[in-house]
Amino acid sequence: MLPAKNRLNKKKDFNRVFKKGKALKEDFLILKYVKTENKQIKFGFIVSKKVAKKATIRNKVKRVLRELIRARMPRAKKGIDVVLIGLPGIEKKEFLEVEKTIEKLFKKANIYEPNR
Repeated sequence: MLPAKNRLNKKKDFNRVFKKGKALKEDFLILKYVKTENKQIKFGFIVSKKVAKKATIRNKVKRVLRELIRARMPRAKKGIDVVLIGLPGIEKKEFLEVEKTIEKLFKKANIYEPNR
């Protein structure tokens, strides 16, 4: 589970990322991010009903994404808000496939600290 200080919860935070942020797409994931004045990195997750009609499947996808992000948090830069959007097809992917995709997106977005 992600600590509360590292979660995007408010609609205004999501809107700011969507309006002012940059976006990258890789296979079945979209990563939107924006730099902030905050000293924390914060993440939000969106998995729509287009991915799966059942909430249990959507929640499972979000749990997988949260776990992959939690493992990468120590290497991530501070002061960034990130939204990960799951696209249709992600529910059929294996854990390792999703992990590789997140790695690619983080490297493209330059989210990792250079010395780690």
